[in-house]
Order: sequence, then structure tokens, then C-alpha cells
Amino acid sequence: MKMKSILKIMMLPVAAVLLITGCTKETSEVRLDPALGTNKIFNVTSSSATVTGFVVAEGDGFTERGICYDIQPAPTVAKSKAIYTGTVTKAAYNVTLTGLSFATTYYARAYATGPEGTVYGSERSFTTLPVLATLTTVAATNVQGTTATSGGNITADGGAAVTARGVCYGTAPNPTVAGSKTTDGTGIGAFVSNITGLNGLTKYYARAYATNSAGTAYGNEISFTTLVSVRNWYVPGNYVAASYPGSGYADWSPDKSPMVKSTAANPNNVEGYIYMAGTNNMFKISAQPSWDGTNYGAGTTAGTLSATGGDISLPAAGFYKININAGVIPMTYTAVAMTWGVVGSATPGDWSSDTPLTYDPVIQRWTGVVHMKVGEFKYRANNDWAFNYGADPAPIFNLVAGGPNIAITMEDDYQIMMNLSTPNEYHGAAYRWGVIGDATPGGWSDDTNMTWDPVGGVFKVTLNLTANSFKFRANDNWDVNLGGDLALLTLGGSNIPVAEAGNYTITLNPFRLVATVTKN
Repeated sequence: MKMKSILKIMMLPVAAVLLITGCTKETSEVRLDPALGTNKIFNVTSSSATVTGFVVAEGDGFTERGICYDIQPAPTVAKSKAIYTGTVTKAAYNVTLTGLSFATTYYARAYATGPEGTVYGSERSFTTLPVLATLTTVAATNVQGTTATSGGNITADGGAAVTARGVCYGTAPNPTVAGSKTTDGTGIGAFVSNITGLNGLTKYYARAYATNSAGTAYGNEISFTTLVSVRNWYVPGNYVAASYPGSGYADWSPDKSPMVKSTAANPNNVEGYIYMAGTNNMFKISAQPSWDGTNYGAGTTAGTLSATGGDISLPAAGFYKININAGVIPMTYTAVAMTWGVVGSATPGDWSSDTPLTYDPVIQRWTGVVHMKVGEFKYRANNDWAFNYGADPAPIFNLVAGGPNIAITMEDDYQIMMNLSTPNEYHGAAYRWGVIGDATPGGWSDDTNMTWDPVGGVFKVTLNLTANSFKFRANDNWDVNLGGDLALLTLGGSNIPVAEAGNYTITLNPFRLVATVTKN
């Protein structure tokens, strides 16, 4: 009983103390030490970024808050800072840093200043974005008919690697990489651009470009005008009149001389075929159809041309292929004598040897009559595959150097022709001849074939005719047919009348366009 009483007495003061304490009014506030956080960085550009600060505890209050930043870690307000000027309604606040350098890593911390000094948040880093590269465009040089040289110089990459560079160009101002352009490597520094595929006598605008992760930058714009893209030059000399009978050509008259020329695709390669009948041939190259312009003679080195040179000499008669390289200084030329023929599985020599043709200066054609088998053939010079022409099938072949084999689908005697008289417009033909018409056994439906008479040098046929009319037709096709006056037949000419029925011998010289109709 005594122990319980003692415990009760001891517990009374503790309860009384607790009761008194619970009823006493608080006399002071509990304040945490000031603390900040740097939450995030966003909207980073090449010159700005936005940083979020966060007040964790304000302590006795802040008089200024913001973001300090530097390119070194642990930035302080003694370096660069941006003060938050907005209304303080929340613990978080955003400050945008401006005037930053591109492609640069920065360190940032939230800060706040109060009675107890300045406190800082945690450190965060960010890197500003790169900018476009800096470059200039090089003025155009070596401007030709279809080519020019330019380039650029990239002096700064904008903080990111240049992954593409070159020159963009077009016929309108301010060309971009969406149009025509060259591709000339990567990185900074100077580069050269070779512009090709241009049109002659055309004004072009060009700008160097450089691409990095920030985009594509352009240099200053330049312009240039291409030169004549096709050169039409003349070959006057003492050989002309004798080599081109009946043509109206004359010796030493540029405007009355054969020509050589280039193409828009290759304006510096001037070429053409020239026949020289004499054994002491002298000539020059004239850039105009008169002596008033530039004319070229023999250079000081063999195979070169000079504007002050003397006559060029070819001491042997021949059919020459002239090539002039007008894109070098001094210009160079070649003159190769050629004898043309046909070669292939359709020809007597198969693919082993050429069946020769003969050059006819009156009509300026290589000609011949060849008995052709079913197969293929090409035109070839000097038994050398370095000089050959092929073509797609057609009544008149548009000859292409190294072109496809020409098909022969029917065995017969063929008139073979090759026309090289117009530079870069070369043609060929392979015709077997017949007669057709209501005077012939086949009427207007079927040809009566003619055969070659090597003695008379004509195609010939003997047949019965009725008193009607007929025409000469090649390859059983109306694409090539002859009619009109027997003394000078014309392509597509009128029907040839037969006055009375009977047995006739008909001849045709398709090279001279002369025919005879003789009643037996």
C-alpha cells in the first residue's frame, strides 16, 4: 500500500507541468536558413537561354534574386548575373540570359541576396547553339561556253563542323542549294569549284555555300556570262577548189570553204572531215567566214596552232579527220587520214576486216554496193576500232561514234553511203532497191527487187510492164522513194509513166540519181 501511494505522489508534478506548458502562448517563430535550387535550363539558342531558380527557404527574406553565370564553373554575382525583375508570387522564377556567345558552354546558378548575404543554388551547365558559317565567293575565272571555275573561302565554321560546301548557281539571282550546285568537300578554308553543264551565251549567278548543323550559309553573289558554246570555224586553203568540184567552194576564201565545228556539250572539241585531193595541201583555220577575224596557222611546236602562224601543210592526198582542242593554250590539232569501210557479221569480211567504201567528191559521200547477209555491221576506218560509227535502225542512220551495231534483216545487194560532210551531223544509209507501181507485176503492194550490175555500175532489173506508172523504192518502204525525171530523180518525186506495155530493162544509179527505162 505504501509503494502505490508514493508513485501517485511522484506523478502529480509531471502532469501539472505538462498541463501548464500546453496552455502557454508561443512567443517566437522558427525560421530555416535561406536556401536556393537551380531547377532547369531551357529555350537555349545561339545567344540566349532561360534558367529556372527555386527558393527552398527564404530565411529573413531576399532583396534580390536572379541567375549568375560564367564560362567557368562556380559562377558568382561578381561575374555576370541577370536579376529577376518579375513579381514574386511563387517560389520558382525564370530568368532569360542574353548576349551569350554561340557554341559556348556556360555554367549557371540561381542566387538570392538578403540580410544574411548571398546564397547560391546548385550549378547547371548548357552549351549555346552554333551559328551559320562565314564565307565569301571567289570570282569566276576560265569562263567557257559550258564551263566556269569559281569557289569560296570559309573563314569561320560558326561553332559546328562544315559538312558540305561548294557553289550553287543558276540563271536567276540568289541561287540556293535547292538548285544546281557543286560539291567540294567539307571543313573550313579555301576551295575550288568547277562548274559544268552550262549553256552558251548565258548570264549566270553564283554563290558559295557552307552547311553545318545550324543550316546553310551563302557567300556574296557573283555573276558571269558564258562564251559561245559552239565554234563554227572554216578551213580555207589551196586545196579547196580541186577537192570540192561543183560545190561553189573556192581556194583561200573562208566563206567558201569546208567547216569544222564543236557542240554545245563539248565546245572545246572542234572537229570535222576535210577532203584534200592534192599532194601539197596548205590551209589555215579561220574563226570567222572572212579574214577579218582571228585565224590560226602552224604553231612553233608540231601539232599546235598560233594566231600568228603560217600555213599548215598536209603533203599527202586524203580524207582527213581534223580535231582541234580549243581549251588549251596553245591550241592543239590532229589531222588523221582515213579510209572508211563496213565491218560486221553482215559484211563479206565479217568482224575481221573492213569491206572498203570509196569516197565520191562530187556528192561528198563514202559509197559502195555490198552484198550483205542477215546480221549486223558498223562503219569503221583504217581497220581500227578507234574510229567507228554505229546507229539505231532507221532509213537514214544518225551515226554515233562507238554507237550500236546496225541490223541487216534481209540478204541482198545494198547501196551503202556515209555522209561525213557536215561536222557533228554524220549520217549513213543501207538501201536495197526495187520498183513498185501499177505498171509492175506486184502493183502498188509488192516491190520487184533489183540487183547490182558491177559492170554497168547500176541496180538493174528486167521485167514485163503494163502501160501505167511506177517508182523506185528502197527497203520495201515508202520512207525513201525516187520518182520524177529519169535524168535527175528526186526523193518523193512523181510517178514515172510507162507509155506502152512490154518487156523492159530498168536501171538505177542511186548515187547520181539517174535511171533508164529501155523496152527490149
